[in-house]
Amino acid sequence: MSDRTVSRRCFLKAGAMAGGGMMLGGTPGVTYAADQSTKSDKTFSALDITIAGYPVDHVRALVNGKVQVKGCNTTFQPGKIGDLNTHVFSGPQELEVTEIGLSPFMLAYANEGFRDYSLIPVFPVRLFRHKSVFVNSDRGIERPEDLKGRRIGTPGYSSTSLTWIRGFMQHEYGVKPEDVEWVVSAVDSSAKDAGKVSKQESVVPMGVSISVGPGGKDESDMLVDGDVDALFHAAEPKAFTEGHPKIKRLFSDSRAIERDYYARTGIFPIMHAVAMRNDVVDAHPWLPEAVYSAYCQAKQMQYETMRMQWIYGTLPWFGQELEETRALMGENFWPYGIDANRKTLDAMLHYSYEQGLASKRLTVEDLFVPSSLQFRDVS
Repeated sequence: MSDRTVSRRCFLKAGAMAGGGMMLGGTPGVTYAADQSTKSDKTFSALDITIAGYPVDHVRALVNGKVQVKGCNTTFQPGKIGDLNTHVFSGPQELEVTEIGLSPFMLAYANEGFRDYSLIPVFPVRLFRHKSVFVNSDRGIERPEDLKGRRIGTPGYSSTSLTWIRGFMQHEYGVKPEDVEWVVSAVDSSAKDAGKVSKQESVVPMGVSISVGPGGKDESDMLVDGDVDALFHAAEPKAFTEGHPKIKRLFSDSRAIERDYYARTGIFPIMHAVAMRNDVVDAHPWLPEAVYSAYCQAKQMQYETMRMQWIYGTLPWFGQELEETRALMGENFWPYGIDANRKTLDAMLHYSYEQGLASKRLTVEDLFVPSSLQFRDVS
């Protein structure tokens, strides 16, 4: 049955699953305050847990309580990734379950002996990163190879996004980290959206040239003023969003480049994973699967919602975009579980060690709750 010939009964069913109590003529989604949490009804014997992270659409049903973690009273606490990283690595560690930056977690494990949390194979944030390379149009940079010998700005050298960008720059275009001069900005113009920068995002490897940018300047100003020739950054720099004529993406048709990259490599870059506190897992060995299943159920509900977005969505060609994504990446284009993501995870583990960030070559088995290695995604 096609998306456009769905029956009225299926239409109503999909609307009911939309997570926000969607009705005909209504709006899908959930309304929440950034500084509030959503809590399920208490039951006497259930385990109290808090899940922290970004309230993205495929997690929405956990945010608004439409999906419950079996056996638990669950509080969802919205949080920014920098703050969550800091909470886990050097903070009070009160969170039983939390979204976490993939590279910071790997570096804490490899370099600092961090063993207080382990991962489960849920990946709330994934992004292709070719779109995250910006250049000053006055510098004559038209191809990735033109970056050799240039100065590249960044607000955080060892962040997950930067590790991915350096990885594909080296393996797709032959531009190695030591081929350029890195300049770390004193200020990040997107910090308000990401929270604090953890020390795991500021690891400086041997063998590369790294300096600190002019005091008081953010990464956007450095690019505009010519302090750097290019910028690698997870967020769009302020000058780009404001339409500055000198700032452009290196890959002008980044969507086409990223689709080709996936078609050739099968890699869908992972930015964030989900971590669970090990003492809680040890005390409740059934909990990782219960949490994983809840995330899978929430994602499945979002898939159902997306099938109705041609009527409820704001983007004019949402339906076509969904069709093209499914044709390229499959029905379950945002997979959980190890099997469907091992190639992507192995690439990140390799890049981290190759770039001199991780002190040893980690494996998937090092980082994940052992029982979670067998979890399957039935979405």
